[in-house]
Amino acid sequence: MSLIELQDIRRSFTIRTKAGRLRREKREVHAVDGLSFSIDAGECVGYIGPNGAGKSTTIKMLTGILVPSSGRLRVAGVDPARERVRLARRIGVVFGQRTTLWWDLPLRDSYELARRIYRIPDARYRANLDRCIELLDLGGLLDTPVRQLSLGQRMRGDLAAALLHDPQVLYLDEPTIGLDVVSKARVREFLREVNTRQGTTVLLTTHDLVDIEQLCGRVMVIDHGRVVYDGSLDGLHAAGQSERTLVVDLAEAGPAIEVAGARVVKVEGPRQWLAFPAQQSAAPIVAAVAARYPLADLSVREPAIEDVIARMYAEVAIG
Repeated sequence: MSLIELQDIRRSFTIRTKAGRLRREKREVHAVDGLSFSIDAGECVGYIGPNGAGKSTTIKMLTGILVPSSGRLRVAGVDPARERVRLARRIGVVFGQRTTLWWDLPLRDSYELARRIYRIPDARYRANLDRCIELLDLGGLLDTPVRQLSLGQRMRGDLAAALLHDPQVLYLDEPTIGLDVVSKARVREFLREVNTRQGTTVLLTTHDLVDIEQLCGRVMVIDHGRVVYDGSLDGLHAAGQSERTLVVDLAEAGPAIEVAGARVVKVEGPRQWLAFPAQQSAAPIVAAVAARYPLADLSVREPAIEDVIARMYAEVAIG
């Protein structure tokens, strides 16, 4: 049986808009419209889409915060809306722009409160906390009030708090937003450890394509409350005909670079931008450029998820 299962889930909201000096009109908005999918235990799934697509509404229904207007929803065999307390012991939630930690208390006290709330046995709590301290490098932060932590430190603290009770499912909403490169790498490595070694099922919403590439074996794209793609990241790039960009800084300005497998899309003095298919390796293109042109520097830019989705929708519309 799937750990997470949605069957024809719908969630509608009524919005009142001004239609005159004294009159209001009611309009029904379908935030989630006939959503169906299942996630097996141990999967790490990226759940992506443009703003307003229905991602946050889905997460809120999966945690029991919102009740579906219709359809069937189960998480670990539990109906989230009817059994929120029972479900809370089986899930962990981390929101990138919100914290579940107590703002004025030291990190250690927030964890003690979590231990009491979830009634975690002492031995299990100690073992889980020690593991999180080691993997997330929290040892020097335990006596620091949460309000004094940097964003990256707080995010690591939130991750530990969400996992102290050994949840079966971990929901992550933009877990690396605003973090520096070092903090992002540490968070990703920790999440990889949690998913692969502990078997925790992870549902990740993010706009950072690198999060998806490094953590998720499966990607679901949602738009207007419906799943429009469900498969691998390579399949998503193929469906959206997305492109990566090789930014080349030549030793001096020259004509447009000509190499197989890429095309020049922009030239500004000695800097040139070359586009190539996202699923294609950059190595042969880099090698060809380096062999034929005097280089000062180069870098590879990944396609933005919004661009991937936009191209995919455009192809569907044209077809």
